[in-house]
Amino acid sequence: MSILLVHEMGHYLTGRSHDLDVTLPYFIPALPPLGTFGAFIKIRSPIMTRNMLLDIGASGPLAGSMVAIPLLFVGLLYSEITPLTKDATGITLGSSIILELLCLLRFGEFSFNATILLHPTAMAAMFGLFVTAMNLLPVGQLDGGHVAYALFGPRGARAISLACFAALVPLGILIWPGWLIFALLVLFLGLSHPPPIYYHLPLNPRHRVIGWIAVILFVLTFVPEPLKLVE
Repeated sequence: MSILLVHEMGHYLTGRSHDLDVTLPYFIPALPPLGTFGAFIKIRSPIMTRNMLLDIGASGPLAGSMVAIPLLFVGLLYSEITPLTKDATGITLGSSIILELLCLLRFGEFSFNATILLHPTAMAAMFGLFVTAMNLLPVGQLDGGHVAYALFGPRGARAISLACFAALVPLGILIWPGWLIFALLVLFLGLSHPPPIYYHLPLNPRHRVIGWIAVILFVLTFVPEPLKLVE
């Protein structure tokens, strides 16, 4: 919850810095052990420019990841590694590029070459980064949708949003059924993004760099198969 709170406070404080009327974060409750499905804020003011839109969209994921990534490494320091066994059964967590890089740094090998018993801190950080990646999907009015619109404009953002939605369907059928539920959710929320008031004004170079950092963060944290049942 601390990771998600920092994520949403990144949005909130950035919105306030632009003199926008924004609410404090609302947490969506969930049953234990998750406790929450995430949080959101409501922006009551119009977004004026693509620079402002990118600030709002990227600030949350970047702030949350600055907490989650160090916590993931700390959790790995307290995690245990054992040789990979062929007869292992149970539920395993999926992996991401950032997890594999940190496992290589911590254990000297990738997670798929061994069995890693994750410390609760590492599991919490992985959940936080998974939520970050979901928010960074370049669809509609998700954080990633804000970033895509700011970087590529209305036509580019619309094409990317449709392509991402189309990709969620085969991912849900072939890899993890949860993506089908998420595809229905983003379809319900809408695949289009409303334009800022002065949408024709381009991004300045600094904001363009921030936008691409957010794109890289999405690539590093995306987990194609978050959960897997090993029988």
